[in-house]
Amino acid sequence: MPKTNKSLLLKTRSGIVCVMAHITTSVEYGIHCLLWLVDPLSGQPSSRDLAELQGVSPSFVAKIFPKLQKAGIVQAAEGVRGGYRLAKAPAEITVLEIVDAIEGHKPLFDCQEIRDRCAVFNNDAPTWATAGVCGIHAVMLRAEKAMRESLAQETLAGIAAVVDRKAPKSFPIEVQDWLSERANGRASHRPKKSPRVP
Repeated sequence: MPKTNKSLLLKTRSGIVCVMAHITTSVEYGIHCLLWLVDPLSGQPSSRDLAELQGVSPSFVAKIFPKLQKAGIVQAAEGVRGGYRLAKAPAEITVLEIVDAIEGHKPLFDCQEIRDRCAVFNNDAPTWATAGVCGIHAVMLRAEKAMRESLAQETLAGIAAVVDRKAPKSFPIEVQDWLSERANGRASHRPKKSPRVP
């Protein structure tokens, strides 16, 4: 195993990973929630139901769904049984679309042009030092291009297929039942309208 700078390591549930925090927890939560919308039998769950199904913050998830809706990934249905559904087929939704919808198109690396600050240059960097793209920035641009190309090849349908292969056949039914109970609970707690007095 190659040597790694220990200051760049982070302990996680799955082991040790190198840190490059470009894609945030919002994307992870968003994709997990979208997976439950792949099966139309799940109905139109609310963002709260999707968050509570997975044990994550409802207020955090509630901020993600308007971004997904604006990007045309989900559609919202209003009313007591309202919630979200996919706006297009899961095979047409790429992971890159989801990332860009939630995060915006942020660069992987923000070059600070340190190369023109060398003390030897005395605040007057020569052209050779600053010509073209910074060598470090060029490496990061290539890495970002490769990452974006890879994410553009992956779809929500592909991830859902992996989950389906791993889960027992009864699991989607259990989830549908749970979501249905939640929707029925919202409907039964709907305040009754007062009768109109003529």
